[in-house]
Amino acid sequence: MPLSMVKQGVPNRIHRIGGKEDTRRFIENLGFVAGAEVTVVSVIDGNMIVNVKDSRVAIGRDMANKIMVV
Repeated sequence: MPLSMVKQGVPNRIHRIGGKEDTRRFIENLGFVAGAEVTVVSVIDGNMIVNVKDSRVAIGRDMANKIMVV
């Protein structure tokens, strides 16, 4: 399921990152790697603030759709 569909406050594990190579590399440099725990802090107009690897990161809905979680 894509990260954009998870509920706020529920921890999830990243399963894989989709998209083109450049996009995947950019997302992985932000800390979104397979096996990492990610929690959605808030959602405003499709933009998300998430906790990943002890950091808060803001991402858009299109980027969140490329991050698959279990």
